[in-house]
Amino acid sequence: MAEPGWPVRSQSVAGTWPVGRPASAGGLAPAGSGLWPAIVETLRGWGRAEAGAGRLLPWVPVAFGGGIALYFAADHEPVLWVVAATAIALALGAVLLRRSRLFAPAIMIAAVAAGFAVATWKTARIAHTVLAKSLYSVSLSGFVETRDIRERTDRFVLRVTAMEAQRSDVKLERVRLSVRKGTAPEVGSFVQLKARLMPPISPVRPGSYDFSRDMFFQGIGASGFVMGAIAASVPPDAGGLRLRYAAIMQGLRDAIDARIRATLDGDNRAIATALLTGRRDAITTPVNDAMFISGLGHVLSISGYHMAVVAGVVFFAVRALLALIPGLAVGFAIKKWSAAAALVAAAFYLLLSGAEVATQRSFFMTAVVLIAVMVDRRAITFRTLAVAALIVLAVAPESLVHPSFQMSFAATLGLVALVQIGMPNLFVSPDHSATARIALVMPAGLLGLIAAPFGLDGVFWWLMGIGIDWMIAVSRWVAALPGAIGRIPAFGIAPLIAASLGIIVMGLLRTPLRWSGGLLLLAAIAWGLFVRQPDILIAGDGQSVAVRGRDGHLHLIRASRDSFLLKEWLAADADPRGAGGASLSDGVSCDESGCVTPLADGRLVALALRIDALADDCSRAALVVTARPAPPDCAAMVVDRLRLSAQGALALTQRGDGFAVQAMKARGTDRPWSPATAGEADFGASLAPQVAAPRNRDATPSEADLQAED
Repeated sequence: MAEPGWPVRSQSVAGTWPVGRPASAGGLAPAGSGLWPAIVETLRGWGRAEAGAGRLLPWVPVAFGGGIALYFAADHEPVLWVVAATAIALALGAVLLRRSRLFAPAIMIAAVAAGFAVATWKTARIAHTVLAKSLYSVSLSGFVETRDIRERTDRFVLRVTAMEAQRSDVKLERVRLSVRKGTAPEVGSFVQLKARLMPPISPVRPGSYDFSRDMFFQGIGASGFVMGAIAASVPPDAGGLRLRYAAIMQGLRDAIDARIRATLDGDNRAIATALLTGRRDAITTPVNDAMFISGLGHVLSISGYHMAVVAGVVFFAVRALLALIPGLAVGFAIKKWSAAAALVAAAFYLLLSGAEVATQRSFFMTAVVLIAVMVDRRAITFRTLAVAALIVLAVAPESLVHPSFQMSFAATLGLVALVQIGMPNLFVSPDHSATARIALVMPAGLLGLIAAPFGLDGVFWWLMGIGIDWMIAVSRWVAALPGAIGRIPAFGIAPLIAASLGIIVMGLLRTPLRWSGGLLLLAAIAWGLFVRQPDILIAGDGQSVAVRGRDGHLHLIRASRDSFLLKEWLAADADPRGAGGASLSDGVSCDESGCVTPLADGRLVALALRIDALADDCSRAALVVTARPAPPDCAAMVVDRLRLSAQGALALTQRGDGFAVQAMKARGTDRPWSPATAGEADFGASLAPQVAAPRNRDATPSEADLQAED
């Protein structure tokens, strides 16, 4: 029996009318009554697809890298045995849960712990002394391990065997020294010299790149320059196999450079040498700047492109030669033989170029691809990328915080993702553009290396020079275009992490869930664009101060001539002015005692160079910066030697009448590359105006009043 008001369903046509209760009041069905269940079910389906077989491995290096990032975020060095035991226990737990639903989160947590443990172990393995204070006239003896030929000065790394310094008993393992051009000693030689040593360069502003961390992981404890002559001496021992290998490879690089020099000169020779041997310091500044402005700067650093060219040329050349022999082509896997030959060539190129971290990363990626060919596996997959990333991070966990690692793997991730979804066939037609002429460079260089032992390399260096000419011409043309130089202010580590996660999600996910990574990337970009820039920057030595004035630009007070620091400050502020710009000192008043300049609100910031200037600055300025100890009764806010020695470079942002302080070295930080010094004072994260103490009124009566009373 039909319900009242509901149409009678025909028995002969099934499904003509819906079965169910009538609509709610008003005769309309509830809007969206089945929408949310459908959305939830769709999301679950996408999630199940992303968690399918083979989809977990690409996330393992992400978790592994997350553990390394946590290690570098620690404020003091972890306890190695505790970290190692935790990582082993979590790994065993993941193995026991391999048939459980909890396996995926368990393996991710274990990977995080493993990354943390590997980074901790690497630091403990290479631990060495880092110079804390500058030393003058230090006597050094040791072996020369590496040598860099640069545009104005040369530089070498000395493995120290003996060290003597006045009023210091510090002993360093390696130092990096600059010398006059053309006077650097040969690699492998044993020398004696005197030098001035300085601590590794600390970040010039909070959040900027930490060169001291790089030097620590290179085993270098100090940098400086040679004073006087360098004397060759008889070594106390042979120096070891590693030193002999370094001397042989350096001799090979010098021989290649000499052969190139016979045909090319100037920047052509410098770029050719950089592409083949990794020595890129001899390129002149204008060409180097043009290369980076035009986006070709990465070509100068031996990376995936160079490895791919070397391996590709050898692979196809060997395969073509083997294919000429019918018996081999039909009966044997010449493709695998060619891959093995390409792997040997890539390994030789790695050793020839100095095996820097960026080159190691490129080699590992190339090696994984070639090995995949040799074992009949698909070469370009997320698994290949994941294995390469794990190898690089396990060998050199410090590479995670290096820009070259981040950009290289981000680019490779994007390329692999495009391959997975079907990359458009963009390069099917012959290319006769300038790009094709530039592509002439690496194959010609490789053929030059092969022909050099036979004395037939000159023509190949000449061809390489033609390609380099085009590359320089293109880079200069692009660098001269309007708007070629783009600037963006520094935005800190948090937006960078968010953007990195967005890129990873977009690259690794295959369902529409990947677009959530795009939303995260857009949010990170917006976040970075709205980060407030500091109002005051203070150098770690207290000799330079930058103050943001009413015009919104930084105005510089400085007692030193550190152009590198100034360039870094201006670049981080997206300021197009050069280090020698006259407008940098607008509004700055100086005398022999110090300098003052106003903030945007009119209050004064003073840099006191002499003690006798502190009394006047303390009474007139809102903030006093000095490399000397400030008097305790100073009425102004103070940044003095005690705070600078404890916190390093500072960035101050106005908060009311005071300042929020961001320090290069946070409270309690003690890392091997930035060790805490004994007796460091504890300073807060803010500066506030001093509350003036009420003065006691002078009770001495005047002489006239005393006489009148009498």
